[in-house]
Amino acid sequence: MKLLRYGAKGSEKPAILDADGKIRDLSAHISDIDGSTISKAGLAKIAALDINSLPIVEGNPRYGACVNRVGKFICIGLNYSDHAAESNMEVPPEPVIFFKATSAICGANDDIEIPRHSTATDWEVELGVVIGKDAKYITEAQAYDHIAGYCVVNDLSERDFQLKRSGQWVKGKSCDTFGPIGPYLVTKDEVPNPHNLSMYLEVNGKRFQNGSTKTMIYQVPFIVAYLSQFMSLQAGDIISTGTPPGVGLGQKPHPIYLKAGDRMELGIEGLGVQKQLTIPAP
Repeated sequence: MKLLRYGAKGSEKPAILDADGKIRDLSAHISDIDGSTISKAGLAKIAALDINSLPIVEGNPRYGACVNRVGKFICIGLNYSDHAAESNMEVPPEPVIFFKATSAICGANDDIEIPRHSTATDWEVELGVVIGKDAKYITEAQAYDHIAGYCVVNDLSERDFQLKRSGQWVKGKSCDTFGPIGPYLVTKDEVPNPHNLSMYLEVNGKRFQNGSTKTMIYQVPFIVAYLSQFMSLQAGDIISTGTPPGVGLGQKPHPIYLKAGDRMELGIEGLGVQKQLTIPAP
């Protein structure tokens, strides 16, 4: 299933994409797409519905963030060896964990704000893992049982804030609009192998990232189990699993960064596409 949230910001409604690509409203059956409705039982309830009997959403509505009320937005850094190399950083002996503020979350196609005083706003297409069942001290073998599905994430980053302003990476990762997720939460039954998905990102029509999840260093079950050793994971949490090479920081001979008026397009095989315009922060 491809689950989504549509409508004006703050007033989104839950929906599902039918076999013909039409949006079908779910609000008569569930209140939202969030941790309370993406459990195994919750997804089974949605799957049992006659999708073709649901109301069609006409027009081209805004896509909100595909999951609401995200408790934690956890990111894995340097999880592709070739991206670590272009960043002049060593492949870590264990996963690098950092957080994005949940206030950075926005819709898949919402405008992206270039922060005030930014000189190095960068892009990163990433596979997002959506937790559907609470997890604590679980094993890799148990990990898939705790996953509801997957989504596209653009892990936007202000590199100077991240790398030159002291402290943790979170400064450069958490600016408003730096966490578009969606357009869909694609349930795990539609993604039998999350480690063989092509992924790309373009800026102004030029493809900068053209990779695959098959080159991830630490794979999804390991990441979920690993995180659960340090913190409990709750339904609705999102894990962004790292990016392939081609980010602005790694461009030669000089880095290339986003400026107001740029347009991004990014996608992951089977998970949908995001399209964003960059604008100055108010």
